Amino acid sequence: VQLVESGGGLAQAGGSLRFSCVASGRPFRTSTMAWFRQAPVKEREFVAAISWSGGSTYYVDSVKGRFTISRDNAKATVYLQMNSLKPEDTAVYYCAAALGITIRSADFGSWGQGTQVTVSS
Repeated sequence: VQLVESGGGLAQAGGSLRFSCVASGRPFRTSTMAWFRQAPVKEREFVAAISWSGGSTYYVDSVKGRFTISRDNAKATVYLQMNSLKPEDTAVYYCAAALGITIRSADFGSWGQGTQVTVSS
């Protein structure tokens, strides 16, 4: 599946940003979708995931209560709403797709191009 991200950019601490990721190729509705991020000199980190039905969501502790992942299977699109942004959220964010329920980076075979988010204090 091919993934194309949009959104992100610059924000001040406490602000909000929203990502979209449009999928094409393998049926979108059968894929677990997730967002990962990678900050400079750090390893790629899991941020959030959503099951194919949208009924289950998973978040890294550092974003719980601030970020929301959602999906629209009719539009083959997954979203990441980011509120109450902090400078430590600064990273390149990646959309990813996998078969089955997983949050392990190695299980995701399709990745978006990555989009920069910079949060200023």
